[in-house]
Amino acid sequence: MTPIEIGLWTTGFLFILVVLGMRVAFAAGIAGLVGLVWIFWAKFGYEPDRFMQALTVAVKTAGQVPHSKIASQELSLIPTFILIGYLAYYAGLTSALFEAAKRWVGWLPGGMAVATVFATAGFAAVSGASVATSAVFARIAIPEMLKVGYDKRFAAGVVAAGGTLASLIPPSAILVIYAIIVEQDVGKLLLAGFIPGAFSAVVYAGLIVTLAVTLPKFGPPVRGFSWGQRFASLPKALPIFFVIFIIIFFVYNPFGGDPFGTPTEGGALGAAVVFVMALVHGMKWHQLKDALLETAKLATMIFTIIWGVLIYVRFLGFADLPGAFSDWITSLDHSPIITLIMILLAYAVLGMFMDAIGMLLLTLPVVYPAVMALNGGEFVSAADSAFGMSGPMCAIWFGILVVKMAEFCLITPPIGLNCFVVAGVRPDISVQDVFRGVTPFFIADAITIGLLVAFPQIVLWLPSLA
Repeated sequence: MTPIEIGLWTTGFLFILVVLGMRVAFAAGIAGLVGLVWIFWAKFGYEPDRFMQALTVAVKTAGQVPHSKIASQELSLIPTFILIGYLAYYAGLTSALFEAAKRWVGWLPGGMAVATVFATAGFAAVSGASVATSAVFARIAIPEMLKVGYDKRFAAGVVAAGGTLASLIPPSAILVIYAIIVEQDVGKLLLAGFIPGAFSAVVYAGLIVTLAVTLPKFGPPVRGFSWGQRFASLPKALPIFFVIFIIIFFVYNPFGGDPFGTPTEGGALGAAVVFVMALVHGMKWHQLKDALLETAKLATMIFTIIWGVLIYVRFLGFADLPGAFSDWITSLDHSPIITLIMILLAYAVLGMFMDAIGMLLLTLPVVYPAVMALNGGEFVSAADSAFGMSGPMCAIWFGILVVKMAEFCLITPPIGLNCFVVAGVRPDISVQDVFRGVTPFFIADAITIGLLVAFPQIVLWLPSLA
């Protein structure tokens, strides 16, 4: 049996484990180890007395993965970004942001829902975790929407969909993971997420206004705020924009090198600033402990998935499956853009059964080289490429597209993690109600993805300036 055949059988075994309900981290780790043993034993001619030797080599190979890949400065961004989000909640910044959004845009049809989307987008700019964003606004925004007469399903759907914006808007944990896996510049990828993230929020808001105008009593506006009250809401929300400025400055790093540092140092400084703000707003010891524990739990979950999946990725390298898949993709009798759309549709289906981070980690080692090959290679120039962009720019563009698909997966049944989080925070709203409430946002996401594919400059303009 050839290494590629072993790779295909082992990948099938992995997906069986996932469908049976095993966590992606453990399923990938087990499948990767089994595949490594199989590969090495095959090289030894399947001799029974050499099985233990194959097992020993496979275990040593797999054992080198966690430290060699995780001991990366860039990955330290993940816990600092997550911590910023939790500390911002205890600093009262989320409530202040929502109140300001309510006073400024609440007069629109569906104004409270629009305010929720813009507030989640603002909070996403200081929190790298979609789950944390959904959990926070399920407590803050849903009661306010119910109070003015919103349907509870739609209110929950707005929060679940709005929470997905944290996947694109920096600081984004998923974008950092993508950058590490495909070995691309973290700073440029984070920069690339700003405009598409804001664009997604505007599309969501447009959808809500359209529904509120079309359907009577769908989303009653909230009026009665004077200009004085609107301006009075801004000072409490301004600190969050200061944190956003810090993060953008360090990600963009316009002067380069010292003393301005790196995105990693920007994340640490942002966490320190929000910590001081939380102390000024009277954060208690138990709240700090909760923030640290929740950060540790979420970061540990992410790192565990990375460890397990990277063992599987190491096996894929020995099986040469990424190269075989790239050759197959480039041999298809379709235009490159049609093939790319088919890949994105496959992500939409796969996301119904896997969590976003696990899905990207499992697929990128195979799919990313294929997309680069479609464009003409890692180092192709824009003039010679299929998509009209250089290799590095294509890597950034595809990263934003695939992370947007991961956002889509956060609200699709039956796995949609954000929907389960909202239902968990609000026991009076079932997860089925949340899934019904997010249904209109599938249309908004489809429109956004289509426009990002059709107009790559929405993604590439900002990183091209860096």
